[in-house]
Amino acid sequence: MASSMSAAVGLRKTYEGPETTTEKGRGRMPRGIRRMAGAVLAVALLVGVGAPGVATAEGRRVPLADGGQGRPELQEAIQEVVDSGFAGVQMRVNDERGEWVGSAGARKLGEGAKPSTSGWFWVGSVTKNFVATLVLQLVAEGKVGLDGSVAGYLPEFKLDRRITVRMLLQHTSGLFNYTGEFYDDGTYVPGIPGAGKEWVDNRFRTYRPEELVRLALSKPAKFAPGTNWSYANTNYTLAVLLVEKVTGRSYAEEMKRRILRPLGMKGTVVPGNRTQLPGPHAHGYYRYQDAGQWKTVDVTRQNLSLLAGAGDMISTTEDLHTYFSALNGGKLLPAQLLAEMRKPHPKSGDFHYGLGLFVQDLGPECGGTTILHHNGGPPGGYGALMVSTPDGRKTLTASITTGDAAIDLATEFWKAFNMLAKEVFCGGKAAG
Repeated sequence: MASSMSAAVGLRKTYEGPETTTEKGRGRMPRGIRRMAGAVLAVALLVGVGAPGVATAEGRRVPLADGGQGRPELQEAIQEVVDSGFAGVQMRVNDERGEWVGSAGARKLGEGAKPSTSGWFWVGSVTKNFVATLVLQLVAEGKVGLDGSVAGYLPEFKLDRRITVRMLLQHTSGLFNYTGEFYDDGTYVPGIPGAGKEWVDNRFRTYRPEELVRLALSKPAKFAPGTNWSYANTNYTLAVLLVEKVTGRSYAEEMKRRILRPLGMKGTVVPGNRTQLPGPHAHGYYRYQDAGQWKTVDVTRQNLSLLAGAGDMISTTEDLHTYFSALNGGKLLPAQLLAEMRKPHPKSGDFHYGLGLFVQDLGPECGGTTILHHNGGPPGGYGALMVSTPDGRKTLTASITTGDAAIDLATEFWKAFNMLAKEVFCGGKAAG
């Protein structure tokens, strides 16, 4: 979905794609993105966690006296998301008031239980920010040149030598998006099916990263390297192949060694071709047409090797908070590279996309508040939010599941993200 549901969320452009930013901070989706979102969004759209608490300077968690339930405005906000047509929501907010967790809607259609607030979910394009951090750590160590030619690291693909590592992370390589591409003349060239009955029927298929890249390279480039901006999953699949080539270890091993283990993130997994979500988890559903009839299928199980490095990870709201707070608090990257990550490319327009990160100004009605985010969602069933202030001290992390309601997912996910972000980061002002 983010490039799917993500699309709305930043995806709008690809199907597991970006998490988008508001136009001038007022919650309006750019017209071009809205047009793509319908097709793309269709496409795109573990263990228990301890009690809620306040994170101390030493990293310990002190349980909140009210159990985290003392903020009715946040519960009302996630209920509003469910009322708009989504199946369920779990959300976690960490700020100066401590930590709040809540959920609304249904864990599974036809049942009364709400989603677990410690549940696992597919995070989709949130994965891209993790991968960008991995690559930038290698840059910090002098093992990769940010402006070095990718062809020098991965000669087997015979890439255009003008494509740099930076271009992969900021989506300016011009490479065809292997999940489908919109060209400037309005034509759409399909890639690997990420929507409709074709995706449903093939959602357990295993793909190799090299296979995804070679498909993309068999199609015309969208533009010359570095001359424009276009969100493409291909960039991040190449990025993880780069990580593997340089380190001699798998992408999953390197993620665990560099980020997950040091931060104690036991709820985050790079699943490879694994299709099962650990429990507890909420169920996600996908609505599609088959022979002229609308059908809804449970897509909780799906194989996201389709989005290697671009949208294949599993996590929890607590782990996403732990990671994004640490990243923006300067614990994972040197200050200079963190600043590079937050520097939007001028061609990314209203997306304000840096290196695996969206930078959004919520507008004057929010006092000029800036938020950093990368949201996401796989082809069906789930959407994920990961949002923070620049200092990492206030975060919003959430999972939204889709059900059987006949809604415009791209539009409604976009509205949900915008409303929740403004509720948390500017007290609900102009949340409409």
